[in-house]
Amino acid sequence: MGLAALAGTLYILYLDRLVTRQFEGRRWTLPAQVFAAPLELYTGLALSPAQLEQELQRLHYRRAERPERPGTYRVAGARFDVALRPARFADETRNAQLLSIVAGSQGLESLRDSAGRDVPVLRLEPLLIGSIFPIHGEDRIIVTPQEVPTLLPAALKAVEDRKFDSHHGVDPIAMLRALWVDVRARQIEQGGSTLTQQLVRSYFLSSRQTLSRKVREAIMAMALDAHFTKADLMNAYINEIFLGQDGDRAIHGFGLASQFYFGKPLAELDLSEVALLVAVVRGPSYYDPRRHPERARARRDLVLKIMADQGIVPAREASAAAHQPLGVSSRPAGAYYPAYLDFVRRTLRRDYHDQDLTEAGLRIYTSLEPRAQEQAEQALDRELTRLDRQRKHAAEPLEGAVVVTSPQSGDVIAIVGGRNVGYDGFDRALDAHRSMGSLVKPFIYLTALESGHYNAATVVQDAPIDVALAKDKHWRPENFTHQVYGPVPVVRALAESLNLATVGVGLDVGLPKVGETLQRFGLPQPPVQVPAMLLGAVEVTPLEAAQLFNGLANGGFRNPLRAVRAVISADGKPLKAFPLEVTQVASPEVVYQLDRMLVQVMEHGTGRPARALLPPDLVVAGKSGTS
Repeated sequence: MGLAALAGTLYILYLDRLVTRQFEGRRWTLPAQVFAAPLELYTGLALSPAQLEQELQRLHYRRAERPERPGTYRVAGARFDVALRPARFADETRNAQLLSIVAGSQGLESLRDSAGRDVPVLRLEPLLIGSIFPIHGEDRIIVTPQEVPTLLPAALKAVEDRKFDSHHGVDPIAMLRALWVDVRARQIEQGGSTLTQQLVRSYFLSSRQTLSRKVREAIMAMALDAHFTKADLMNAYINEIFLGQDGDRAIHGFGLASQFYFGKPLAELDLSEVALLVAVVRGPSYYDPRRHPERARARRDLVLKIMADQGIVPAREASAAAHQPLGVSSRPAGAYYPAYLDFVRRTLRRDYHDQDLTEAGLRIYTSLEPRAQEQAEQALDRELTRLDRQRKHAAEPLEGAVVVTSPQSGDVIAIVGGRNVGYDGFDRALDAHRSMGSLVKPFIYLTALESGHYNAATVVQDAPIDVALAKDKHWRPENFTHQVYGPVPVVRALAESLNLATVGVGLDVGLPKVGETLQRFGLPQPPVQVPAMLLGAVEVTPLEAAQLFNGLANGGFRNPLRAVRAVISADGKPLKAFPLEVTQVASPEVVYQLDRMLVQVMEHGTGRPARALLPPDLVVAGKSGTS
């Protein structure tokens, strides 16, 4: 008996020291948070009232009669009164403030602060688009006690642990009641767990329902209660507890759960929303409000009733909250942008170890423009659906990808990796290698223009070509129409994408020269120099194709395409900026000539069907290609 008592005492002391040491130095792994580019508002910005409201709602601002709390706005005719949230940007922080915006049919007409002064430019806070989380999948946003609504701790205590403020980590009566149920059932059925025990289970232990684990849990809970204040324990619980699953990502803590379910900071939640999160605690899968809304609503309403019965809120307010919809966003933040986040991860892994990205709480500021992303997704879906209707008997639906860039900066502002925009799998924008096809032709003609022997008016021969290959083989290309057009000016050869004329020019300037031009503009590897290269037998991804055309759209200056603008540490210190890296790769005068020829492609050549879809006042240069 003496040895058993000694062993028990030593075990308790061991657990006490373990809990104290680990909890005092607790450091949650904080995945990097990834943000979109903030929308800049200024007088003259082409943003209609409906579009402005859409942008506010994208950031989960909500209408209010009096927009006094950050995250609310009021619309009165063309005027928007907006209570802006505090925000952290890559280069500065901004306090909460009031802003008055007048939006007309032609765009924003004025921006004024609360004192009526004109505001030249103002940024909305950047949208959180996702996280880079570790293999174990835990993701969280740490909140301080000041960021927690006072209703949340009160509701947790009322629903989960009414004796939290008075017990010493465990509730003996609740444990005995649960033990009696377990003995009668001959298995672990009830927990009787306090909030402190739940914290221990989540932070230190597994969720296995065994008697030994329950004993260890109780000892560790009492140790925590003995060494730390109730406020410390409550704040730790709020940041630690598991509240949902998003694919491979485990949603921990109320800070992230608020963003995951409602798309807004925890401090902005109303009574109904707080009650729903407290309802989810009992069973994040069983009460998942997206998959089981009726269960979640019933549990939320029970939480509201308990809060009213305990005097936390007036019965009238609880009843009104129970009549509100769940208010959960249709898709969690980050579900919108898997392809873009894939590009961000690949970019960052050139400079950072995985541990830095998944544990250090970095803030990643990107070039993603949510409006452009949304429009790209809609355009791809619309066109693939149209094409599928023309292929009624096709076995498989078509797939596609989109990359949208800003030529002057090299910013990638949108990426669509496939038809299913929420699918975090094969990313066609980054990994689908396809032959360039006729996309190679502008670079052949650019090489010809650079030689000094050609210009847009130079007449070339669109005539049959026979190229002798090894082993007595021959390569005899044809035009798409199987016709021959004879003498044609260079501008027409490019506009109509004539294969024979283009191959003749390419053979004249030489395959090595064409290959060198492609590499100057960003082709990542030397092309195999065979004659078929002149008709696009060069494999590229959509992202690589966008890189090649970046230099053409930018007057002969190449910017490496970038998704990341800045990386900021968890404490707000700049770690790395991604400045412009501009390299001149061709004469601006020569590129200007080529770009004018590419305008003819769209106006009079193979690009006419696409040009017809665009506003007539736009000057559009482009080239299509078929793999």
